[in-house]
Amino acid sequence: MSDLGDFTDFDGDGGEGSADGDDGSVAEAATSDESGTTEPAADDSGSSDDETPEFETVDVSPAGQDRGIGVLSASEGLTISEDADDTMLRAYVTVENRSTVRIGKYLLVPYPDGERLFCRITALEYAQEFRTDDATEIHARRAMRSREIDEQDFKFMASLEPVAVLFEEGGARSAQSQSSGDESRDDGELKRRMTDRVPKPETVVRPATDKSEIKTGLKMPEDGVFLGHLAVGGERVKTAAEPPTIDYRLKDDYEAGDPLVFRHTLVAGGTGSGKTHGSKNILRQYLAEERTYPVGDGEDREVQTAVVQFDPQDEYAQMHDDNPDLDDDDRRRLEREGVAYGGHDDTIALVPKVGGASYAADHHRAEQVEFTIPFSMVRDNPWLVAGSGLNDNQYGGLTHLLNRFFDNYGSEGTYQQFVSFLDDPALKEELDESGRVHEATFDAIRRRVRGFGDVFDRDARPITEQIHELVRPGGLTVVPTYHINDTRTAETIVLAVSSLLVDQKLSNDPEYDRIKETPLVVGMDEAHNFLTDADSVQAGKVISKFTEAAKQGRKERLGLFLITQDPQDIAEPVFKQINTTVVLNLGDEDAISAVNIPANLEAKVPYMEKGQMVVYSPDNSEPVELIGLPVCVTKHGRD
Repeated sequence: MSDLGDFTDFDGDGGEGSADGDDGSVAEAATSDESGTTEPAADDSGSSDDETPEFETVDVSPAGQDRGIGVLSASEGLTISEDADDTMLRAYVTVENRSTVRIGKYLLVPYPDGERLFCRITALEYAQEFRTDDATEIHARRAMRSREIDEQDFKFMASLEPVAVLFEEGGARSAQSQSSGDESRDDGELKRRMTDRVPKPETVVRPATDKSEIKTGLKMPEDGVFLGHLAVGGERVKTAAEPPTIDYRLKDDYEAGDPLVFRHTLVAGGTGSGKTHGSKNILRQYLAEERTYPVGDGEDREVQTAVVQFDPQDEYAQMHDDNPDLDDDDRRRLEREGVAYGGHDDTIALVPKVGGASYAADHHRAEQVEFTIPFSMVRDNPWLVAGSGLNDNQYGGLTHLLNRFFDNYGSEGTYQQFVSFLDDPALKEELDESGRVHEATFDAIRRRVRGFGDVFDRDARPITEQIHELVRPGGLTVVPTYHINDTRTAETIVLAVSSLLVDQKLSNDPEYDRIKETPLVVGMDEAHNFLTDADSVQAGKVISKFTEAAKQGRKERLGLFLITQDPQDIAEPVFKQINTTVVLNLGDEDAISAVNIPANLEAKVPYMEKGQMVVYSPDNSEPVELIGLPVCVTKHGRD
């Protein structure tokens, strides 16, 4: 069988020999290389008069130097439309630039008057340059024997999504400087607006490499709380500036609107995605000395933020300590970018005292202070002792019983006294005969309020007497529950302390001015365990409380910082109040769909490496991909 690469068996006259009648002359006239291709044999007899003359090679390369990565193509139309489905914006990418082009890359397309269209690549496509069918045996065999394709035989097209039009207000870059590739501009302020005009065909398309152009195009603020560096496809976007990375920050200034910390944050990520690492880095920024907010009637005082972090895995008290893995180069980079780092000295582990459990931590050096939940807190929050499964009628009966108990025993009444109070058969008979609480309802309440002996009135100072330890301007208070084996006990403690904070923040007549007047971030790890959307009276009370807290957060200087691996389990009324969503790697489809990020970024979530994240914060920027810091700014992990 003949090799398809040389066609040596071809006989023009159909005979077995050559056209000249000399057997084997074709083989003698050509040599075959190892790949099967043929080359003419060398002619030692010298040149002949009939020899085809050699022509001089002409260089057809265009003069000058190429700019950008290609040009806009109008071969299939060039359309900017209010309807995204009708927009048609495609660029031809030249051969030498094709290997560097990636989906998600940010590009600029200039207009003749100096304005620029900021856009991103959404699709890449090879198209046939010439009409040919390459799905054939001969094409396949030749391609399999060739080391690479001839890029000039194909068109490489990039589909672009317009993001914004960039322009200078008060100054303009000249069309001449734009066409020459000069990055210099007049002193006008760079601004953005919606895409409202179409660029011209064959306009040069260039990568966006200027930090201010990229930040303006994506509506990213210059200052604020540092989250990470802008990335595309898992690689940090680089510029010609120093540092070359582009920092991403959350607005934190009332001049630019309400600080986003008080419009609430959700961090969602699976096990091993880096959510605790990233959360520590973010919370550390809120504890920086310069992070202050105006408080008071006239807002004439600036007060540092207090952070109260509920910690089921006992990891956040480590923020007291320095990270020994931070070297001098890391510190210099963090200082250059204005990122707070180092252990936070004002850190207290406020440890709940629980019967039968002890807290012993040797992985951090934070001060440890014990507390207990006084039963008096149940007077304003009956659901704390409701157990689970109470219906509306039973919950109403519980409220009546608690009011009667505290009327008799005062605010010093204890949980054990309440249990004994319910064991009185005369009380049960009296309430049943009066029609206040049916005897079956009474029995159901008595069963469900049992089992809280490890929660209330333990041998420690009540949390209500340690408000100054709980909330400190510039201080971090960690409430660990890792040492508590009973899930219901741990949840009750977390909800009791968090409700105390929320109630005082929302109250018009607060009992503790320290809480009311201090800007506060309430961090809650494994938030899906506490703010779940369950069909019970208790869950409804909790969700209602935290939903109202989220709505009033801007006014009261209260921010919720929720951390979870199951965002789909967080109650929708609370979820709707979240303005900033930080999504790390998630493998569960329900969890990914629950975070409600754009489809193009949603598809990346299951493939993101540790530390990669998507940030969706409509009031801060366009949806973007980030890479967090490779090192934790405080201690992280146990030896």
